[in-house]
Amino acid sequence: MKKIIHLFLFLFSISVFNAQQKDVPSIKYEELESRIQQEKDQLLVVNFWSTTCAPCVKELPHFMEINKKYSDNPKFKMILVSLDRLVDKERVLKFIKNKNLTAEVILLDDIKRMNTWIPRFEKDWDGNIPVTIFYKNGEKVHFNDGEMSKDELENIIVKNL
Repeated sequence: MKKIIHLFLFLFSISVFNAQQKDVPSIKYEELESRIQQEKDQLLVVNFWSTTCAPCVKELPHFMEINKKYSDNPKFKMILVSLDRLVDKERVLKFIKNKNLTAEVILLDDIKRMNTWIPRFEKDWDGNIPVTIFYKNGEKVHFNDGEMSKDELENIIVKNL
């Protein structure tokens, strides 16, 4: 009986681990910057998006395909940074569920300081989304302004892994 219970708990823990997010943490710019610096020995794909941005929504299935493909690679990580308002957090959670987003999603609750942190990510970023920034060992290796195709996304990942 103990073996059955242990097996059940093990399978349950796996299903919980692979489940979608049940909450979206809201953070400030400095926390995101620190998080990027902490991801050592990995290619970190950081996509800035919003539930109300049509090009963002259009490209997300490509990101999920690529995230699934590389999810077992310890040198790869993807973070989706929602720029939705904090009051729209429930909409973001519903979006995660409805669109089956499997990458980690965080809510960047720092809209009032956009003019401060946007140029710190990329001096040429005009504030429009989607934007994807690729980091390796905390250093930016590629900046993509605008929607990405699956091939573009994968080519940059393969080049930098």
